[in-house]
Amino acid sequence: MLSPEDRIAQRLASLESHLKDENPILLAAVKSFRELDQVAHRMGYLAADSSFATQIPWWPLISVLGTFSAGKSTFINDYLDFKLQSTGNQAVDDKFTVMCHSLEDRVHVLPGLALDADPRFPFYQISEDIEKVATGEGRRVDAYIQLKTCPSERLRGRILIDSPGFDADAQRTSTLRLTEHIIDLSDLVLVFFDARHPEPGAMQDTLRHLVERSIGRPDSSKFLYILNQIDTAAREDNPEEVFGAWQRALAQKGLTAGRFYTIYNADAAVPIEDEALRQRFESKRDQDMQEIHSRMFQVQVERAYRIVGTLEDNARDLGERVAPLLSEALQRWKGLVLKLDGVVFGSLLLIFLILSLQAQWWDGVNFVAPWWQALQQAPVMAAIAALLLAGVVGWIHFSLRRFAAGRVAKWLGKQGKSERDSSGLQRALQQSTRWWRSLFFRRPTGWNSFSRRHVASVIGDTDRFVQELNNRYTNPAGVLQNGDDEERS
Repeated sequence: MLSPEDRIAQRLASLESHLKDENPILLAAVKSFRELDQVAHRMGYLAADSSFATQIPWWPLISVLGTFSAGKSTFINDYLDFKLQSTGNQAVDDKFTVMCHSLEDRVHVLPGLALDADPRFPFYQISEDIEKVATGEGRRVDAYIQLKTCPSERLRGRILIDSPGFDADAQRTSTLRLTEHIIDLSDLVLVFFDARHPEPGAMQDTLRHLVERSIGRPDSSKFLYILNQIDTAAREDNPEEVFGAWQRALAQKGLTAGRFYTIYNADAAVPIEDEALRQRFESKRDQDMQEIHSRMFQVQVERAYRIVGTLEDNARDLGERVAPLLSEALQRWKGLVLKLDGVVFGSLLLIFLILSLQAQWWDGVNFVAPWWQALQQAPVMAAIAALLLAGVVGWIHFSLRRFAAGRVAKWLGKQGKSERDSSGLQRALQQSTRWWRSLFFRRPTGWNSFSRRHVASVIGDTDRFVQELNNRYTNPAGVLQNGDDEERS
C-alpha cells in the first residue's frame, strides 16, 4: 500500500508525463510547485498527501450554468457539432456532466466514480466534500456527477461541464457545494438565461447565486452572461425591452460592467417574418456567438497564465500571510501559556505559603523545617520526591501548553480564507507547539532563511514562466521568425 507521500508523488509524476509534450513551460512549473510543497510540508501547512499542484485543474475548464430550459444543452451540441447532450423544454439532466475528448467515435457515459477516483480530473475525491456538507451523500457521488466522452475536436485538450438546471429553491446544499467548486476551478463560466421568460424578477434566487456572488471575485472577467433563445423576443412589439429588462435585473445585482450576450440556435429558432428584423437578430447573434466561441478557444492560453499566476499567489501567500500569521499565533500562544503558568503556579505557591504561615502562627510549627530535615536525612527519597514534583509541574505546564494551543487554534482557524486554509493553519500551529519546541521560538516550524530563499526562488521562476509564455503567444518586437521573411515576401 502506497504511503501518502508516494501517492502524491505518483499524481505529480502522472501530471508531468501528460505535460511533457503538451506544454513544456507548465512542466517546469510542476517542479516549482514541488519546491513550494517542500516548504509547506516542513511547516505543516500542507498535509503529507497534499500538494499545491493538485489543488488546481491543469486542463482548461469551461462550465455552463444556468436556469432550467435555458438552452444550455442545445448550445453545447451546436458548439461540439455533435449531439452529445439530450435537449428538451423540461429539465433533462439532473446531474453535472463532465465532457472530455475521446478517440473513439462512440459516446461513453461513465459514472461519477470515474471522476471521483481519477486524480487527473478536477473532481478527484469530490465525494469527501459532498460528505462534509451532507452526511451519507458522499457514497452517492454517481447521483451528482457523470463523465461523457466525445470525439469532437473542440473538446481536445479541454474539459466542458454542463450543469443541471439551476433552480436555487430546489437545490440541495451538496449540489450548491458542487456548483461553487466548479466555478472556482473553471477558466470560463457561461451563465445562461432564458429569454422566453421575460420576468427576470421571478429569478431573484438564481440571479443571486449565479451573478451577485461573482461580482467581487478577482476572476469576475471569466463570467459570460448569455440571454439565450432571444429569437422569441422578435414577436414582441419592442424586442429591445426584453433585453433591457434582463440588463436592469443584472444591474440591480451589481453587474454594471462586462459583456451580456444575446444568442439563439438557428435550427430551433422561431420564424421571423420581418426581413430587416431577421437580419438584425442574425447579425447580433452571429457577432455574439463568435465572441463566445473565441473566449472558449482562448481558455487554453488563459489556462497556462492561470496556473503560473496561482503558483505565484501560493508562494507569496505562504511568505506574506501564512508565515506572519503563524508567528502571530505563536506569540499569542506564548503569552497565554505564560499567563496560565503564572496563575496556576502562582496560586499553588500562594497556597503553600498560606499553609506554612498558618502552621507557624497558629500551631507554632515550622512548616518548612520538616521538609528540610527529611532532605538531609534521606536524600535519595527526597530526590525521588523532587523528581515526582518536577513531573507533576511538567505535566501541568504541558497540559496548559496544549490548552493554550487549542484556544489559539480556534482563533487561527477563523483567519483562514477557506476550510482547507484554516485546517492548514491549525495543523501548522500544532506542529510548531509540540512539546519539544521551546516556548520562546518566534518562528514557525520549517520557516527559516532557507525556506524564504526557496519561496523567493519560486516567485522568480513565475516571472520567467510568464516571459516564456509571452514569447510563445506574443511578438511585441515584431521580429519575423522561422522563415516568416520568405513567406511574407
